[in-house]
Amino acid sequence: MNDDPLLLALMIGISGYVIKLWVDDYRAAKKGTPNPKALPGATGVKTSAVFLAVTGALLLLAGETWGELRLGISEEQSKMTALFALYTLLAAVVEEIIFRGFLVIEGRGKAWLWIGVVGASLLFAAIHPFLWKWDGGMPWAGGRLNFTFDVKGWFSTAVVFASSLWFYLMRFSVFNPQHSLIPCFAAHAAKNAGVIAIKAAQGHLAGLF
Repeated sequence: MNDDPLLLALMIGISGYVIKLWVDDYRAAKKGTPNPKALPGATGVKTSAVFLAVTGALLLLAGETWGELRLGISEEQSKMTALFALYTLLAAVVEEIIFRGFLVIEGRGKAWLWIGVVGASLLFAAIHPFLWKWDGGMPWAGGRLNFTFDVKGWFSTAVVFASSLWFYLMRFSVFNPQHSLIPCFAAHAAKNAGVIAIKAAQGHLAGLF
């Protein structure tokens, strides 16, 4: 998808629409007229919770960068176009609505909540293409699925798993009593923005397309 501008443009449009729906629900809740069918986590939160979430995400990114340097895999970065970079920032919000919003086991106690968190985090890590990739383009373009069980793949997948756990923790933290998704949005977007900045600094950020 990184090299398919039409698909990226479509996904950016869909992401923007989903974000608009969430913002509309958030504004309705702020006005005291909440939407009974609102998207999850469309509630307010204190700034301190957002700060904590972002700080943790950036510490994870720092640990990831250090780990890549120690393992000697820092140069095994994939190229990223500017359009794909924009998509990752918007997709961070949509992924939070899906995973930290919908994929949650609530109403069955803390044990089931955190069992669900671990399961959803494993899924979240697995769908990120570090242990697999499509060679030759997307499936409809004749691409073939290949697995990449190397050090870089396992390390990056582990970081995504840890990041997911952090995002879930921020949603259900005592600092976030209304279980708002705003800290999750901020943390995820901050980490993705940091990845983009690091790629740019290492020369792995390509042109617009």
